[in-house]
Amino acid sequence: MNEPGRWGIETGYRDAGGAWREPPASTIDAILDVMGAAGATEPPEWEGMVVVAGAPTPLPPGRWRVELEDGGTFDAEGALPEVLPLGYHHLRPSGGKRLERPHRLIVGPGRCWPPPPAPAWGWSVQLYAARSADSWGMGDLGDLRRLAAWSAAHGARALMINPLHAGSEPSPYFASSRCFRDPRYLRVLDVPGASAPRGSVAAVQALNHDRLIDRDAVWALKSPALERAFARFGGDPEFDRYRAGQGRALEGYATYCALAELHGPDWHDWPGEVRRPDASAVAAFVRSPGGARRVTYHAWLQWLLDRQLGEAAAQGPGLISDVAIGTRDEGADAWIWQDCLATGMRIGAPPDEFNALGQDWALPPFDPWKLREAGYEPFIQAVRSALRHAGAIRIDHVMGLFRQFWIPAGAAPSEGAYVRYPHADLLSILALESHRAAGFVIGEDLGTVEDVVRHEMAARGVLSYRLVWFEPQRPDRWPRQALGAVTTHDLPTVAGLWTGRDLEIQRRIGVAPNEASTRAMRDRLREWCGVGDGAPVEQVIVRVHELLAGAPCAVVAATLDDACGVRERPNMPGTTDQCPNWCLALPLPLEEIERSELALAIAERLNRRRP
Repeated sequence: MNEPGRWGIETGYRDAGGAWREPPASTIDAILDVMGAAGATEPPEWEGMVVVAGAPTPLPPGRWRVELEDGGTFDAEGALPEVLPLGYHHLRPSGGKRLERPHRLIVGPGRCWPPPPAPAWGWSVQLYAARSADSWGMGDLGDLRRLAAWSAAHGARALMINPLHAGSEPSPYFASSRCFRDPRYLRVLDVPGASAPRGSVAAVQALNHDRLIDRDAVWALKSPALERAFARFGGDPEFDRYRAGQGRALEGYATYCALAELHGPDWHDWPGEVRRPDASAVAAFVRSPGGARRVTYHAWLQWLLDRQLGEAAAQGPGLISDVAIGTRDEGADAWIWQDCLATGMRIGAPPDEFNALGQDWALPPFDPWKLREAGYEPFIQAVRSALRHAGAIRIDHVMGLFRQFWIPAGAAPSEGAYVRYPHADLLSILALESHRAAGFVIGEDLGTVEDVVRHEMAARGVLSYRLVWFEPQRPDRWPRQALGAVTTHDLPTVAGLWTGRDLEIQRRIGVAPNEASTRAMRDRLREWCGVGDGAPVEQVIVRVHELLAGAPCAVVAATLDDACGVRERPNMPGTTDQCPNWCLALPLPLEEIERSELALAIAERLNRRRP
């Protein structure tokens, strides 16, 4: 009989209140079945290795040929040399049996790339919400370029943005691919050969004046203009270099997009002969003139996105991009890496003080054993994509590198169980990619967090999170190895908390709010800011950022929502139809935000930060 612990399955956990919870036996059995444990007593062995440079690392018996990433080779026996270049290498037996494919050898540094030595500050923004007069219904990469230039001019050294993952519907954390970007973020008129569709001015103005963002309407305007520009595209050596550099990952993503145009976005519903990326029918489609043209089109869109993102990053403030914990089951990444997924399971969170029912995020988890067998390629590609043109990345729900809460499809979140992941390997890969991109790493470690998570984060140089809403100590007592902020996209804005609007919205839509916790947050805000209950909300916003400026954290971030006095959250967790989650534009266009007294007052306070 299989022991769940051997497969990384935990048979119990401590909930947010400290009580011990045990999942149903049916959940454990379902997870074992998905992992393929029915016919095996031990998890599959992986003959690859992830090692930390400089650490003694024994080799399996025999003599091995080490093939370095740069093309060099040497033989080793007994142990790897302690001086070994960082990178993705291979191991083969030196003489003797031949391997069908070499073992992967990943050598990473002990710690991630460090943050800037001097304390920095920056804005945090939901890019889709930050519109200008030049936007076509939602904030785009042209708006990001403008926002970055304005931020730099007023002292900001960082600009944190939501995930730009491809195919987000509508949540940035519910995407088709974490490895490529959503073409709806393109500034169309910056694309060579593009022009505005005839009669589009009125449609653009209508979209820009609606506070609710309609992504389908945005794409209905942008898509024809991009198609016409592509029809005029005669090739470019830079595009060829980009495409070659992105390799199989881009070809797989672009192939999915081309097939989805024919068969719909859910690959489970496609004809059987194209449901696998390695199928002969897929190869034939890619070779056909029509298929090749559409694959090239989707690769071209990603090249344009890459160029425009690079132009925004060149404005000065280091971009902090975001990596979601997973992707949709019907999307591109799931099609490409379907053999690595735990089909029939969903990631979520157990019940806690803020959500008594728990959460089902409707995302399929990677099977940790199959992910390892794939040489961690899906994780590598997601991290590498996020670090491209960025000075740092934020890992959403960083606890997912250690364990994830699996819920069998159809079961309640309270019936889920935790599954362990090879966090040492994942952290080494994260450190390697951060060094290659010279970007530091922030781990979103809010909520129920095991002690081992924060211990390993500190040891690996990953910044923690500190929020005014949660911390019992004032910002001047927070640690340096952290990102400090007032709030996040899932929590009340300052205006929403101070005016009571956030609580009012929760009551109106039928969400059972944690009123005691909300009162405690507001009391803390009043006490720390030294204001009375009737203080104007603008005064409270400025005062709390004055406190934030005193945090010794490596970087602190203010939201543009607070700079605009927004009273609604970007996202109300646990709701779908009740709230316009991820669809609210900022109430002011960028032209007005740039002149806003409140925004400039926040920037002036944060510029007071000292080493």
